[in-house]
Amino acid sequence: MARTAKHLLDELTRRGPHQVLRGDLALVGLPGVVFTPAAGLGLPAIAFGHGWLQPTSRYRGLFRHLASWGVVVAAPGTHVGPLGSARLLAADLRTALDVCVGVRLGEGAISVDQDRLGLAGHSTGAGAAVLAAADDSRVKAVATLAPAQTKPFATDAARQCQMPSLHVVGGNDLVAPPRSHGELIAQSWGGPTQLRVLPKASHLGFAEGRHWSGLLVHGKAEHATHRISRALLTAFFLVHLTGEKKYLPLLEESTKTAPVTYETVPTLAG
Repeated sequence: MARTAKHLLDELTRRGPHQVLRGDLALVGLPGVVFTPAAGLGLPAIAFGHGWLQPTSRYRGLFRHLASWGVVVAAPGTHVGPLGSARLLAADLRTALDVCVGVRLGEGAISVDQDRLGLAGHSTGAGAAVLAAADDSRVKAVATLAPAQTKPFATDAARQCQMPSLHVVGGNDLVAPPRSHGELIAQSWGGPTQLRVLPKASHLGFAEGRHWSGLLVHGKAEHATHRISRALLTAFFLVHLTGEKKYLPLLEESTKTAPVTYETVPTLAG
């Protein structure tokens, strides 16, 4: 029987079948963390860009969730200060992908397929992911959470991106309002793209736990925002990096909790 988007959403909000390992990118010269399934060869991998002032620890739940579904996640912990460079973070995201492909993880029990690479990020880290994607032909899919415009402009870089993309924005985002940030990036995208709005999500709703930056940046951790965004990103990367078409209905159908508000081409796997 065909699974509906609601059923798939419920399935992907739960932890996946894989045990998860956590490692330190600093061991290979790049501050940051890496989360992997306990074992597996030829796995998909993404590099994730943190938001402005946000440590990678604010996304550990997301990283563990993706890894439990078989996706390796590497997150550089660089440029976390107030003057952090999106351009340099983009370069570090590409380096993180190099590490995933070039280093045997988990004592040699884990390897990444160089043809199954993606990028993701939150806030300015999402903008940095777009910058990185524009300069890296290896990247097969890009997902952003509350993306923020960057310098160089993420909107300009988006025009050079031909891979599928998913942009999840918050309807209550006062830091990077969708109309002037996420929507513009999606509308500028050169390839298939989809924009979804979480009506009640704030800018920091995608981050986890508490952090002093909450005094400067609007919003706070939101369980419902985590639940929906994790499921959407999991479906997106499983479809576009592994060809798992089982989860296509969740990407194709608009849902009450995450309606599609802009789309150029249906996000179908090749």
